[in-house]
Amino acid sequence: MDLGLENKVALIAGGSSGIGLAVATELAREGAHVAIAARDADRLQAAVRGLRDVAPGGRITGATVELTDSEAARRWVDEVAAEFGALHILLVSGSSPPIGPATRFQPSDYQAAVEKVLYPAVTLALAAVPHLRAAGWGRLLFVASETAVAPIAPLTLSGVTRAAVLRLAQGLAADLGPDGITVNVLAPGSVRTPPMERAAARMTPDGADIKATLAAIGAHSALGRLAEPEEVGAVAAFLASERASFVTGAVHLIDGGASAVGPDLPHLTGTAPGTFTFT
Repeated sequence: MDLGLENKVALIAGGSSGIGLAVATELAREGAHVAIAARDADRLQAAVRGLRDVAPGGRITGATVELTDSEAARRWVDEVAAEFGALHILLVSGSSPPIGPATRFQPSDYQAAVEKVLYPAVTLALAAVPHLRAAGWGRLLFVASETAVAPIAPLTLSGVTRAAVLRLAQGLAADLGPDGITVNVLAPGSVRTPPMERAAARMTPDGADIKATLAAIGAHSALGRLAEPEEVGAVAAFLASERASFVTGAVHLIDGGASAVGPDLPHLTGTAPGTFTFT
């Protein structure tokens, strides 16, 4: 299926690993020009090399950007749009706030979570809008979490910030629809990303294989496993495409049916071996 992405210009914030890199890879394979940004310079350059290997003709660039620095984030958007002559797609995939119940955190922790998750999404989206309007076609995508639509008590900071991203996206969708710009939110459940693997390593006894821990986390879904980043990337590529021209203002839950199974989260609540504990 032709997604109509050839020669489209895409910015992927947080594109050096995990879901962000998976989305960048899908878009590059479709012939889009892809610019990624991240903090870790070495990981960024490795990602750029990998993307160039799969790109049939699109240009690939990378920039080291601290996305919580509003001025640096805005400058990156403008520079890429100037370099490529246009901008059509922005995907924001950033960091996650700490895990813990609501009363574990102080007001300063809530403020830090908002600055880490919500403000970069706001900054990047508003910086991209003039370029998308100039192109007369655009896609704004935000990678949030299942916590944007379902309360999960041990993930309070995630829920507070991701729900805010969802409301941001819906406001933008209503505002930008007449300009031919769609806005959507991806709400993945448990995905086998580097942060998930690091969390699993902390939950696993010293010297043991983390595979059993990852399997226990993934067992909560109806499919009985974790998602792979590429599976989320495929959904994002469709939403970024011409084929999804009437899909906007929506949150897309990608949780392998976990919400249908129910709220049993043994890896967070302390009812399974290798459980993450709050200290």
